[in-house]
Amino acid sequence: MNREENSDSIPNDIILEILSRLPINSIERFRCVSKLWGSMLHKPYFNELFLTRSLARPRLLIGVRQHREWSFFLAPQPHNHYGKPLSLVVAADFHIKCSLDNSLAMCRYASGLLYFPSLQLSCKDEDGAGVICNPITGQFEILHRLRLGTGHRRTCVQRGPITSRDHSGGLIGFDPIGGQFKVLSMNNTVNNKMARYILTLGTEKERWRKIQCPYNEDDRNGGVCINGILYFTVYDCDTRSHLIACFDVRFEKFKFLDICCQYGLCTTLINYEGKLGVIKWKCAEDGGFPLELCMWVLEDLEKQEWSKFAYTLKADNKVVQVDDYNLSVVGVTASGDIVLIKETAFKPFYVFYFNPERNHLLSVEIQGLGEDHDWSKYHAVCAFVDYVEDLQFNIMQATSLNPLEQNHRPRSTSTLSREDLQVRTVSQLGQDRRTLDSFQK
Repeated sequence: MNREENSDSIPNDIILEILSRLPINSIERFRCVSKLWGSMLHKPYFNELFLTRSLARPRLLIGVRQHREWSFFLAPQPHNHYGKPLSLVVAADFHIKCSLDNSLAMCRYASGLLYFPSLQLSCKDEDGAGVICNPITGQFEILHRLRLGTGHRRTCVQRGPITSRDHSGGLIGFDPIGGQFKVLSMNNTVNNKMARYILTLGTEKERWRKIQCPYNEDDRNGGVCINGILYFTVYDCDTRSHLIACFDVRFEKFKFLDICCQYGLCTTLINYEGKLGVIKWKCAEDGGFPLELCMWVLEDLEKQEWSKFAYTLKADNKVVQVDDYNLSVVGVTASGDIVLIKETAFKPFYVFYFNPERNHLLSVEIQGLGEDHDWSKYHAVCAFVDYVEDLQFNIMQATSLNPLEQNHRPRSTSTLSREDLQVRTVSQLGQDRRTLDSFQK
């Protein structure tokens, strides 16, 4: 039997079922096999089939920045690990490298897309431009530059005594009802006054618009977007205190909450089962475990009612020693695991999954980050939980600029269209129609 006869003996639906289990990089290569395969793998049926498979295997997206370059990896998230060994070893897959990041801010994330506040498009581009990127396919859009005029500038927030890192830059949020991404640029100075701007992606006349907000953004992690509400911390220079900003991405309205704890470097906002959560952690005096973790969950926005939970994390196997400034909470998975990572990518690199209901702590060593990359001590690590690969996100109308370097054929710069904004994550399922009615009052 020749190769053609053997191929014809396999029904197309079986072929699609097999291919739907492959990573997105492999799908893109198989699309180039033939016109028939290219047509089959672009059909809506296969896109939905692939998304269904991906939703069943959400992954951890990890970014490492060194020498103004970002490298992104995907690693499996453990499932049904309770009652099994307390430690695992998994391998991470390298996807893309993003060069010439001119910003001191960490990259921002919302619904599958990354936002780089200031990415240099060439060595001569001193100021850089905002870039939206799909970290798996490498597709991206260069945003229109925010022109503030002569003598105007972006500025760092006037911060209080509790933080010393420069993380000013911008924020990105997603409106699941309108299917729109919006970017906020908060800390700008115009005529010696602070100015805030917003940009809606995918519109015919994409431009920055002024928006009113009385406070400076001061969230080193870029906040968290939940059901169309972008939550992030702001700093009140008059009272020298932090607040939580609640920005309705659809209606572009702000509300502000008193923060439920003393804000510091070991504090972050998270999505806890569709509700806003604030997590604060403290390691043992000698570094490492036991680790004390407190979590506040917002139960009622109008009444500002919070539920508080306290946990002690113990690593009986003593797999690694960490300290307050080498460990970060990066989110909560759909299964309820609080995820902590080391802030350095040196080997061995560990991720910790703590399930509060079961009081179960799992340490996962992720291989593939340090072995093939020479990380210096001057680098930063970020991570995003429950990342789902989605073939429906497709950037059209390509141009020639391309600041991204990939391990496969590079994509080019383009413009997002409304029907392209279909990137989804596990936490959004069943919540897309949910909004905070109080923003409309």
